[in-house]
Amino acid sequence: MTMKSFRGTYTVMITPFTETGALDLPALRRFVDWQIAEGIHGLIPLGSTGEFLSLSDEEHVAVAETVIRQAAGRVPVLVGAGAEDTREAVRLSRRAERLGADGVMIIPPFYSTPTEDELYHHYKTIGDAIGIPIMVYNNPATANVDLTPPIVARLSTIANCTYIKESTLEVTRVRDIIRLCGDRMTVFGGILGFESFVEGAEGWVAVASNVAPGPLSRLFELVANEEKIREARSLYLRYLPLIEFVGGQYYVAGTKALLRHMGCPVGAPRPPRLPLPAPRDAMAQDIVQALGLAFRQAS
Repeated sequence: MTMKSFRGTYTVMITPFTETGALDLPALRRFVDWQIAEGIHGLIPLGSTGEFLSLSDEEHVAVAETVIRQAAGRVPVLVGAGAEDTREAVRLSRRAERLGADGVMIIPPFYSTPTEDELYHHYKTIGDAIGIPIMVYNNPATANVDLTPPIVARLSTIANCTYIKESTLEVTRVRDIIRLCGDRMTVFGGILGFESFVEGAEGWVAVASNVAPGPLSRLFELVANEEKIREARSLYLRYLPLIEFVGGQYYVAGTKALLRHMGCPVGAPRPPRLPLPAPRDAMAQDIVQALGLAFRQAS
């Protein structure tokens, strides 16, 4: 089986809810179409930004199926399939493959603080169970596990464990993963998009592209395809206030507030997350106005 290859800016998507907190699939379909029309390179539902731990199993299926069907092959779709239990991660990954996902993104077990051998066994078991690529997700701030470059090098020996979302502020890890893994592992930045591109990353799994998919996709193209570093840096600095705004604890609530101010209501986050406090919501409105951000439904 020939696997697809992934590169570019991929949006780790919000999950829209109605005013009453129910899943809003029509809004999700509109959001997928808008993202693609704006030039996004790929979509990742059911990640941290998608509140995957706050969804029921039935809602997981509905979100994955809706995004895959609506994208209809226009861009790759990687589905978040992380779980604490290896058996559950296998089940979710197999289901994503059956639904037509192009790959899965898998955070390590986030409570059991697994050893390196346990991490290898976890990813190897999942890899052996599916025929689509795995994007390893390193986010030690939330997962309680740090996949250091040497550990990533070991994981890269798993046949379809071929991508990593590297979500630390140590941009030199991009360099070190590439140096240790060679072409066995393709690096996507998780927080530092521009800096990761300069270090050789082939993509960015971005939160901010939920609200600015066009400019942040263009940022990748300027660096990776056209080698226009100065122009890319100028674009990056323009959108840095947005990137920083959704970079902390309010990444879900902040993204949803920004979209609301853009004319794309996607509901509030589910508890324990709360909507933005009023002063920060005003900051979101200021960012939308300063950058001229707007949601224009794809025709």
